[in-house]
Amino acid sequence: MSVVRLASLRVLAIALATLAATLFSASVSAAEKVSFSEDIYPIIQIRCLECHQPQGEGYEKSGLDLRTYEGLMKGTKFGPMVIPGDAFMSNLIVLIDGRARAGLRMPHGKKKLNSCDRRLFRSWINQGAKNN
Repeated sequence: MSVVRLASLRVLAIALATLAATLFSASVSAAEKVSFSEDIYPIIQIRCLECHQPQGEGYEKSGLDLRTYEGLMKGTKFGPMVIPGDAFMSNLIVLIDGRARAGLRMPHGKKKLNSCDRRLFRSWINQGAKNN
């Protein structure tokens, strides 16, 4: 198979994955509005905050402070974590879905977030990642 054909197949696969994620998230988000304070932040408190606050290992390594909405939206010293309206390209989703290299998967060294929690994060981001 030629290099051009392989590249074309990869582009097509990425486009189809993006479309599927968008359609799936749209169907979930149309059914319910996701609230940062009621749906997202409780997950962050239980699964993420231990490391992602001052003196925490995740905070020291990345600068990501998850004590507030503003801290999440500020992102890390390496860049943003959330792209409002685009969960598939948001680094937060890449990390919690395990699409980054294994050493970067979040929560680091712990059990992966369940599919319902990951779906909530995706829906919230696709709905605009509002502070609601």
